[in-house]
Amino acid sequence: MRERLIIISDLWGREKSKWLINYTHILKTKFDLVYYDSCEIGKIDKSDYDQDNLHQQFVNGGIEIAVEKLIEQENSPVNILAFSVGGVIAWKFGLRTDYIKSLICVSSTRLRKETKRPKGKIELYFGENDNYQPKTEWIKNMKLEFKAFPNKGHQIYLETEFAQILCERILKNDTTTLYM
Repeated sequence: MRERLIIISDLWGREKSKWLINYTHILKTKFDLVYYDSCEIGKIDKSDYDQDNLHQQFVNGGIEIAVEKLIEQENSPVNILAFSVGGVIAWKFGLRTDYIKSLICVSSTRLRKETKRPKGKIELYFGENDNYQPKTEWIKNMKLEFKAFPNKGHQIYLETEFAQILCERILKNDTTTLYM
């Protein structure tokens, strides 16, 4: 049986996720993929499909609702690839359940506010120019693997080249291939 890989979207959810094909077409060769739309599992009202509105809903209860939904759906250790707010959802899921085998968070800036680390292998990826990425001291205290890509911003995960590099790393399970 193939290993499962859960993918958790950024705050835009399914509507603005065409970029995900850059990951899924590669990763489906090795994994059984399960996709969670952060907005759906967080019960986010998308009638005002504006970044600030979506963000406020996540911060004001949507993240916790999404974590509860994941806990309902996932009842054994999992591998997770999560983008932006999806990373915080996955992190909190791991803290509550200890069900993280591996967690890869891309541009999950809200992690900087966390004070505890879930168990499991955790890797963080950011664009170097992402103003809200966690500080080096926080990363060291949490004992995390971390890579910042030069001259890239928060939405690095939308770039095809980044997706290919990260997917190759996931397939090989080799952090030495992470160069851009």
